[in-house]
Amino acid sequence: MAAGGAWTAQDVPDQSGRTAVVTGAASGLGLETARALAVRGAHVVLAVRDSGKAAVAAARIRAAAPRAELTVQHLDLADLASVREAAKQLADLGRIDLLVNNAGVMWTPYTRTVDGHELQFATNHLGHFALTGLLLDTLRATPGARVVTISSYLHRFARIDFGGLDAEHGYNRYRAYSQSKLANLMFSRELHRRLEQAGDGTLSVAAHPGLAATGLGRELPALVRRLGPALGPLFLQRADQGMLPGLRAATDPAVRGGTYYGPTGITETRGRPGPARPGRAALDGRAAARLWEESERLTGVAYGL
Repeated sequence: MAAGGAWTAQDVPDQSGRTAVVTGAASGLGLETARALAVRGAHVVLAVRDSGKAAVAAARIRAAAPRAELTVQHLDLADLASVREAAKQLADLGRIDLLVNNAGVMWTPYTRTVDGHELQFATNHLGHFALTGLLLDTLRATPGARVVTISSYLHRFARIDFGGLDAEHGYNRYRAYSQSKLANLMFSRELHRRLEQAGDGTLSVAAHPGLAATGLGRELPALVRRLGPALGPLFLQRADQGMLPGLRAATDPAVRGGTYYGPTGITETRGRPGPARPGRAALDGRAAARLWEESERLTGVAYGL
């Protein structure tokens, strides 16, 4: 580790021979994670919705790692048909050592996806739930594989509304986002529990970036956006700092399944990457099992765990 015990991207072990799939790798935390993995020698698959942005991202990664092995995979997490097609193509890789469920949308206006689901819940949770399930056989066949799911410290302000997962009874963009991030963390923990019960060595780990300056902030209220340039440096981490908890969860040999990483400052919004504290709702095993069953029903993807 770096001086003072701070874990940094320099602590990532050699990733040569490993294949990493990073969703939302065209910008923000996903781009920084993909770049860090490529620098360490991984074959990185940029799983993104916009191929044009992916090309720009690939060029930026190659500027840091000229010999980087990169693949672009089209993936629209809000469209389950796209998720299925992407999973089919990704399975052809033969091995997946690391799946980073990073992509997300935040505080969007009320929108229904082509499958009829509320956009934030569909993109942030259901799409990743389906993708992971469809790739699970490939992951389990790869020794030492990990699934890292990116949550948010805002999960603490949510509960799972089983009577309105798709905002059937009214929509609040902030509540919907927090619910989707709580679902991410509950999914990661439940996946760990089921893998462990099955005696499988695949790890499921979660992480959150604290408050990071990324493109997700485009849906912030206008006043907050105007004040952003002045207040941002006081509260926000850069994307390359915010991605460190997820990168550590993905690569640190000491990480154990079922754990949760984030910034270790007092409020968990900034600071060095280390173990984080799940909110109380995330620890509800009965709710996690119910969410799992509902997610299998809504996506049509059964894990067999």
